[in-house]
Order: sequence, then C-alpha cells, then structure tokens
Amino acid sequence: MSHPDDLLVGIAAMVESEGSSQMPLTVVVPGAVITGRLAPEALWKQRVAEVLGDSARLGPFSAVFATADGDGRPARSEARPTHLHFHVARILQGSFGIPDTGGMYRVALEDVSAWTVGDIGYSDQ
Repeated sequence: MSHPDDLLVGIAAMVESEGSSQMPLTVVVPGAVITGRLAPEALWKQRVAEVLGDSARLGPFSAVFATADGDGRPARSEARPTHLHFHVARILQGSFGIPDTGGMYRVALEDVSAWTVGDIGYSDQ
C-alpha cells in the first residue's frame, strides 16, 4: 500500500497511547503472513534490547534499541505510527508458524496489503 490503511494506523496509535501489548493482529506483507500481538514501540525496543543484551556476541547492539527515559521507563513516541511492532509473533509458512516460540517483528504500515484482527492458529504437526 502506498498509503497506510487509516483503520490500521488508528489501531497502531491506540496500542501506542494505551501502552497495551495484548492486541492480536494478522497482516499480509510482501512475501509473508505475520500473526501475533502488537506492542507499543518503546516496549518492543526495550524487549529487543534485553534479548540482545543477554548475548555475548550481540550485546553491543542492544544500545541501538535502548530508549528509556530518565525515570527508567520506555520512552513513548507521540508521532503518528509508521510501523507495527509485533511480539509473540510468527511468520506463517504453510501449516507451520516460524519461530515456534514467537518472535519480534517490525513491519512498515505502508507495506501491509491486508490485515485482520486476531491471530491465526496453525498446526505444527
């Protein structure tokens, strides 16, 4: 999409303003279907920083994602959202979800060609 869907932008903005990480969403982007829960950008960055920080090889990259305010809480952006931030998310490939445990994905709103509220179940058998 050259212009992001206003309803989807509204959902992303509400996730940001409410600080909620419980909104289930499935999106279609070029080459993939991603299903999972949305998280506010600051919380998503904080979680990515924590995962990277625990890695001996990738630890230095955690600084790129560190966005805490002076009070230690994640900083919130007041600007109109440009990306969706998924956690506990999977890329659906046939009847499988990758990765099994869920991952962290950042998707540009302008790349979403279709979407639905809810996450799509899959079979790992």
